Amino acid sequence: MKIFVIGAGGVGGYFGGRICKAGFDTTFLLRGETLTAIKNNGLYVKSILGDFKVYPEVTDDYRTVAQADLIILSVKSWQIEAIAKKLKPFVKPTAIILPLQNGADNAERLTKILNKESVIAGLCRIVSKIESPGIIDHFTYEPEIIFGEMDHMPSERVQNIKAVFDKAGFKNRISAHIQQDIWIKFLFITSISAMGALTRSVLGVMREDPYLREQLKVTANEVVSVGQALKIPVGQQDIDKMFELIDTLDYHTTMSLQRDIMEGKPSELENFNGYIVKQGDLLHIDTPVNDFIYYSLRPMEEKVRRSL
Repeated sequence: MKIFVIGAGGVGGYFGGRICKAGFDTTFLLRGETLTAIKNNGLYVKSILGDFKVYPEVTDDYRTVAQADLIILSVKSWQIEAIAKKLKPFVKPTAIILPLQNGADNAERLTKILNKESVIAGLCRIVSKIESPGIIDHFTYEPEIIFGEMDHMPSERVQNIKAVFDKAGFKNRISAHIQQDIWIKFLFITSISAMGALTRSVLGVMREDPYLREQLKVTANEVVSVGQALKIPVGQQDIDKMFELIDTLDYHTTMSLQRDIMEGKPSELENFNGYIVKQGDLLHIDTPVNDFIYYSLRPMEEKVRRSL
């Protein structure tokens, strides 16, 4: 199986690196400093599960994806449409495209541009970051990929992907309810990420401050209300599990959206709280806390976008 990984950040760098280390034919589609760094020095992953270094093929030429059997899309959710348009002229009909971005509707957005039959849905759970171009730091939590067909039916191709992931040695599973799984993660990430950016606080501060903890709960309830209106089976039990996880994570935990905003980088704000606000408006569901978070952070996001 010829595998292309688009992006070598905390997600693509870790999982793509593990796939390459397992001996699979792996190419990273990259640009800029990351392309140069990995081409010259390899990809180095620092991990609580063991450090490793690999020397994958790297390119910035989208024409090469014509060779791909599996494309793992690990860019940010706000980049999906632009990447999909670049891929479209070259992806062969039998190729499989697996998005691993945070967000609720990444696979659906891809199907509006690419061949619907090529796209499967997925998510990952990992706490990692770019230390510098070509160097990834995985510093807590056992990484996992969850994936499945968008119609929730079993298929040979997802079994083939699982065989790759199993050999690569990271936790993974095929989901019979992938949209539900995506929304459970979306609930968690949306409830804490932008609130962390707004308060400039690590997770430990937010969970231990009574007022902020309550606002996290309200934010989560608004996400669940929108999800239920979209026929996604999420509910109070998922909020309870979310807080069980929040209470076990390292005190100093921050999310990538929070780090991006605080570092003056473009973020996934539109795809997280912005998505809930806009869906709430369409569905006539009140989302006052998400409204406040989103509209408070949006001026900074727009300023960054204008500078790109």
